[in-house]
Amino acid sequence: MQLCFVFARQFGHTCRPNSGEDHKMAKVAFLGLGVMGYPMAGHLQAAGHDVTVYNRTTAKAEAWVAQHGGAMGATPKDAVKGAEFVMACVGNDDDLRMICSAEDGAFQGMSDGAIFVDHTTVSADVTRELYEAGASKGIAFVDAPISGGQAGAENGVLSIMCGGDQAAYDAAEPLMEVYSKICRRIGDSGAGQLTKMCNQIAIAGLVQALSEALHFAEKAGLDGRAVVEVISQGAAGSWQMVNRHETMLDDHFDYGFAVDWMRKDLGICMDAANVNGASLPVTALVDQFYKDVQKLGGGRWDTSSLFKRLRALD
Repeated sequence: MQLCFVFARQFGHTCRPNSGEDHKMAKVAFLGLGVMGYPMAGHLQAAGHDVTVYNRTTAKAEAWVAQHGGAMGATPKDAVKGAEFVMACVGNDDDLRMICSAEDGAFQGMSDGAIFVDHTTVSADVTRELYEAGASKGIAFVDAPISGGQAGAENGVLSIMCGGDQAAYDAAEPLMEVYSKICRRIGDSGAGQLTKMCNQIAIAGLVQALSEALHFAEKAGLDGRAVVEVISQGAAGSWQMVNRHETMLDDHFDYGFAVDWMRKDLGICMDAANVNGASLPVTALVDQFYKDVQKLGGGRWDTSSLFKRLRALD
């Protein structure tokens, strides 16, 4: 399949290959099969794309192939050979640099005109660095961090916020639509990561506020579930309230994004704020509360465990 991106780059046009008969199945590599990447790659294979996967732990890639079909590569470079699109979902800045730029990294095996789509939450700095490194090799780079948690990935209803060139985004969007409920280009390279920072800033404040409300309800002798049933229908309502209050009250905290990862993300937010001058006092405070959760042994608990921290203070 001739890429829309190649056409746009050569002739100056913008096109959207997801319309009607122009939408074709693509050869895709997916790098990183964690709790998010594993089901996302599965959705692509189920949609008819030709998917080759890579994972640092080979057993995970072997399990994916056994479940979904497709193929696996021994290294990122091997996995991306002949791929028109390369999707990645790894851990942090260093992990992303490694799978892109190492001697056996993706950039060493990708063809001129191929598109790299990064779903990892990383700094905007590393995104722009890899955007430039890719461009020097004729590779387009789209930053496309995701929100929606493991359930969103498994159900194919993630929110995806993107940065990068319009033509590259237009070419990659049909693949991302396979596992998303909304996918938008926000701006140039780095804009997707900056938008994800906004997402994490908002979540941090929401979860702390919900935790305090439930804690207050308990101290007041109220039925927390009854309280939420009422207040969730008004101005206080949120996704976190509807989807997390019961598990919080039941002292179950293995239903979503881990505290260790949230602290990584909030650190990225605060580093960026130090550069652009944004004031994030609540975010900085909640980050310290998550540090308290880690000290309780809750690094792998989900982010709603801020409530458990309040209970531990009793």
